[in-house]
Amino acid sequence: MTDSSRIATARLGAQGPEVGVQGLGCMGMSFAYGPTDADASRATLERALELGVTLYDTADAYGAGENEKFLSPFFKAHRDEVVIATKFALAIHPDDPTKRIIRNDAPYIRQCVEASLKRLDVDAIDLYYMHRRDVNVPIEETVGVMAELVREGKVKHLGLSEVTAGELRDAHAVHPIAAVQSEWSLFSRDIEANVVPAARELDVTLVPYSPLGRGFLTGSFAKAEDLTTDDFRRQQPRFTGENAAANGALLDPIRTVAESHDASLGQIALAWVQQQAAVHNLPVIPIPGTRKPTRVEENAGATRIELTQEDLALLEPIASKVAGDRYTDMRFTSAGRE
Repeated sequence: MTDSSRIATARLGAQGPEVGVQGLGCMGMSFAYGPTDADASRATLERALELGVTLYDTADAYGAGENEKFLSPFFKAHRDEVVIATKFALAIHPDDPTKRIIRNDAPYIRQCVEASLKRLDVDAIDLYYMHRRDVNVPIEETVGVMAELVREGKVKHLGLSEVTAGELRDAHAVHPIAAVQSEWSLFSRDIEANVVPAARELDVTLVPYSPLGRGFLTGSFAKAEDLTTDDFRRQQPRFTGENAAANGALLDPIRTVAESHDASLGQIALAWVQQQAAVHNLPVIPIPGTRKPTRVEENAGATRIELTQEDLALLEPIASKVAGDRYTDMRFTSAGRE
């Protein structure tokens, strides 16, 4: 792919900005996935922008704000070219700093937005997400506070993560929601039943996180033991023990499709997610994470792969055969609330 071949664009929500049809998940540049290389990450950010990737995703919970600080110089250098997405809601447990709790209350939201604005060193956040849902706070109240931030000019557009279709509708009735971020990949397709139809109905863009199954769909690791000791994927059920072995076998049809397109496993997994925009008739902007310029080039190339009906049929059964939950604690997802 040549530098002049920038990826296509899609709109965030009904009134949001046009962004590249693939964004960049930046969490791993300073958090969660083992040792980091700051110089390589900076080069990745620049290369992504050259390729037309304009939506950059972070959160205050990624490294306790360190990820936002790391990204700030890049954002300042390219402020008119990038769309900054960050999030609130995952707080440190007051009695155990190793644990997270979910907070959606007004004072906490206001505290978080001010802190994120300071760390990012920007006047306004382009897309501000509720990272997770606190079921003890009515979502209308949470979104009401977020809407106030829009009116105050601190936030431009609103997003939600890991919500149900009903929660999305209730939130959208308070203030337009531009994007819903949920896990969506060949391994995780729960949202197709209810959330995707609701998003299409409300003109909300889907932003799939972990579109590569946290790297497992690329074949870059086969089991948790392949990862460094500080990699949080070592604790995820899908990558341990018998689950890892069972799920590894599910990569075979992806390999078959990859060979027919002269593509990598990761490109086929990403192409499948990208193609859901046409399948479900709504904008879909996945945010694969990477820390390598060569990988972001590979990922961007997936936007130009068109899978055939035969390819899609071969890949269709995979999700129903996946072993293990997405997280050790599924309370941090929308599972069970739909």
